[in-house]
Amino acid sequence: MPPLLEARSLTKRYGGVVALDDVTFDVQEGVTGLLGPNGAGKSTAMKLFLGLIRPTSGAASILGEEPYRSIDVRSRIGYMPENESLPKSVAASEFLMHMAQVSGLPPAHARTRAADVLRHVGLHEERYRPMGEYSTGMKQRVKLAQAIVHDPVLVLLDEPTAGLDPEGRQEMLRLIRRTAGAFGISVMLSTHLMGDVERTADAVIVLESGVLSHQDAVAKLTEETETLLVEVADRREEFAAALAAKGAQAQDDGQTFMLENAGEDDYDRIRDAAVESGARIRRLSPERRALTDIFRSAPQ
Repeated sequence: MPPLLEARSLTKRYGGVVALDDVTFDVQEGVTGLLGPNGAGKSTAMKLFLGLIRPTSGAASILGEEPYRSIDVRSRIGYMPENESLPKSVAASEFLMHMAQVSGLPPAHARTRAADVLRHVGLHEERYRPMGEYSTGMKQRVKLAQAIVHDPVLVLLDEPTAGLDPEGRQEMLRLIRRTAGAFGISVMLSTHLMGDVERTADAVIVLESGVLSHQDAVAKLTEETETLLVEVADRREEFAAALAAKGAQAQDDGQTFMLENAGEDDYDRIRDAAVESGARIRRLSPERRALTDIFRSAPQ
């Protein structure tokens, strides 16, 4: 299946500053995290895909078309900005109806769609209140709602958890996943928070100083390693001695035994050591890497 978004040797310069430097990547269906620190080039990439600016060289395309040349293809995407941009004296229902009509929906359809989307983001009961009275979390949900009210193929979200407390952040991430599932809208999530990508995205694209440093499926980047983690509920010393007697090389940090480069025989050794020592195994699992571990260990 062809990608939704394509960057091909994409370069953008602002005078002497290089915001993106010969970047090539694809965005497929599902949820993709565009990850990087502030100044990495994420916002520039989004502006290029939105057709707001033109590249210095290379190309950015949506569904095979360059958005800065095609108005039609731009109507098939949605955008949630990072900055505060909502009219304070307008009710959410009125605002969403207007945004739906601007995107080409007839009034009756726009009204129904606005109600459905506000219900989806959890603001149905608050839809007639002026948005200036909304909390930060509610405003973020309105911004997400206006980005999807016209039923786009793809929505670009710029720092959607900005300003939210931990509970609000988790709710927004769950809402993004539900949006992709319930509406079938693909998502590109721009963020500097690695945890947001790990909890939400199917794939990740990492930009650093305008250069592409990683691109892969999140599941592949965080695939299980060959390190086994073993926790026992009791008889730790006896269990450790039995493991050593069977030739298993385990590191003990006081809570967990770690067997690096473990093979199938090590599962048998762990089982036999537990039986011989009388120790009760509380947990036995391969270690799964986090994105933070991967990038921390990457060569600089």
